[in-house]
Amino acid sequence: MSRRTSLRAATVGLALITAALLGACRSTPLPVSPDTPPLRFLLTFDDGPSIRSEPNPTAQVLRTLASNPLQPGIRAVFFVQTRTTNGGGTPEGRALMARELALGHVLGFHTATPGHTNHLGMPSEKLRGSIQDGLADHADISGGTPRLVRPPMWAYDARTLDIYAEAGLHALITDVSANDGKIVWPNGSPRRRQHMRYQMDLLRPRVQAGELPVVDGVIPVVVTFHDPNPFTAEHLAEYLQLLVDSARREGLRVSERPFYGQGEDIERVALARTVSAGEPVQHIAGFWHSLLRLKP
Repeated sequence: MSRRTSLRAATVGLALITAALLGACRSTPLPVSPDTPPLRFLLTFDDGPSIRSEPNPTAQVLRTLASNPLQPGIRAVFFVQTRTTNGGGTPEGRALMARELALGHVLGFHTATPGHTNHLGMPSEKLRGSIQDGLADHADISGGTPRLVRPPMWAYDARTLDIYAEAGLHALITDVSANDGKIVWPNGSPRRRQHMRYQMDLLRPRVQAGELPVVDGVIPVVVTFHDPNPFTAEHLAEYLQLLVDSARREGLRVSERPFYGQGEDIERVALARTVSAGEPVQHIAGFWHSLLRLKP
């Protein structure tokens, strides 16, 4: 056996031993009580709209939500960037936001700056001004103002929560993230199944402990995607099935209708999941955390 072959075999063996040790250290989760209400996924999309040429990712997402094998007519919350130079700040972007509203989706505030600006790094008055710009943009598009805000990169603190509250905004973070915010080339998500199972593994003890509120007999679970991501847009139907399958594999009961749909007041449901003043800051587990969980 050559030295190179021996080294490769030793590396593979070490990886297998590490995986076995990590698996052995992972405690067996307690079963979820049969009295626990089922989950229903509240889909949210960040950073849009996209004005990429056809196939336009945001338009693809809208088509899949309307027509898919699992549950046609899904409604979602789109946290939009109303002044990005390659998105919401263009006539094409404004038309897509108007289309989202016309299809029964909800628009939430994400940014009103030329880029994806972190609110924590903005002085208070600058943040207040940006929010007022965004509220004016929303009023132009919908005739009303949003009630939901998604802080960029989920970065917030007591100061930004107070500023949101001044403007009548409530911060909605997330329970499950597809971790698809970065668009790299080649565009893809090779570990999406492992990552989604890891996210459900984190969700499970929260459901067991009764940490999530029950609304209309189900537990709303907030899920975040990014509609400008072409891979997400192209594979959204697969992601929807993956959400349901991953939850069930973790022993979580999913509602007969897994997603919120036509005629449901999803803004009211989302408001039941927003952050309250004084709560600990929520930290979102991402892709690199899931790599350490070598689940089969």
